[in-house]
Amino acid sequence: MTGFSRLQHEADALGAGLPPLMVAADRLAASVSLGVHGRRKAGIGESFWQFRRYRGDDSYARIDWRQSAKSQHLYVREREWESAQTVWFWRESGPNMRFASASISKLERANLLLLSLASLLVRGGERVGFLGADSLPAASRYALSRIGHNLFDKRQSESDLPPEASMARGAQLVWLGDFLNPGAMERMERMARAGISGHLVRVMDPAEEDFPYTGRARFESGKSDSALFGRAESVGDSYRARFAAHGEAIAHAANRLGWTATSHRTDHAPQSALIALYSAIGPG
Repeated sequence: MTGFSRLQHEADALGAGLPPLMVAADRLAASVSLGVHGRRKAGIGESFWQFRRYRGDDSYARIDWRQSAKSQHLYVREREWESAQTVWFWRESGPNMRFASASISKLERANLLLLSLASLLVRGGERVGFLGADSLPAASRYALSRIGHNLFDKRQSESDLPPEASMARGAQLVWLGDFLNPGAMERMERMARAGISGHLVRVMDPAEEDFPYTGRARFESGKSDSALFGRAESVGDSYRARFAAHGEAIAHAANRLGWTATSHRTDHAPQSALIALYSAIGPG
């Protein structure tokens, strides 16, 4: 079995455990790919950079057969921007992200957006990776399968903040979550000081923003915190104002750091959020 065959076999095995999410992400990426433009930087079809030896994490489709026929080795054709750009992903997965007032939770939507964006970037030759994972970033189907399994890794099932992982200066981070963890702002600032460009996606459930509750209601946070209201509507206005202020604080912090920030409700179509996020990363 060749190196590629082994890699393809492992990728298929990894993807076999994630069929619903992988299929949904592929379909969402395909529906968006025709409506977005290429990247501003030189990429596929532009600015030849160099030939290099084929690596196990490269897509088989990137092999340059004409160049490879001149020797006993396989070569891929690199473009100018490829050797300098990596996009890392992180999404929060604590108890707050599992909230769902309807059929889909914030965590489920964050997973779909993350994997769909990764698929779009891989289609353009971008290297993608999941922050804190053991595997290196790559521009291949194998990388997508690895990211998919990282999303369900129990070792980070309660994590909100990105891990203290090494990222090269100039790398980009896509961070999806609700940013309710008090340490989120500090972590953003530390990453920005390290030269990381960030793109934040605040994922919201419609009930979190609209607060449609009336009458006697108990609200729980985590395993022990709870509050009981005899007339929930009596706190509706103050809650909505505070929730909006939190979103404004996240956007302000991102702007101050030179990052981008967008928000997405789980009752809205994911296509618009994916296009906005992809555009923020740099397509022209």
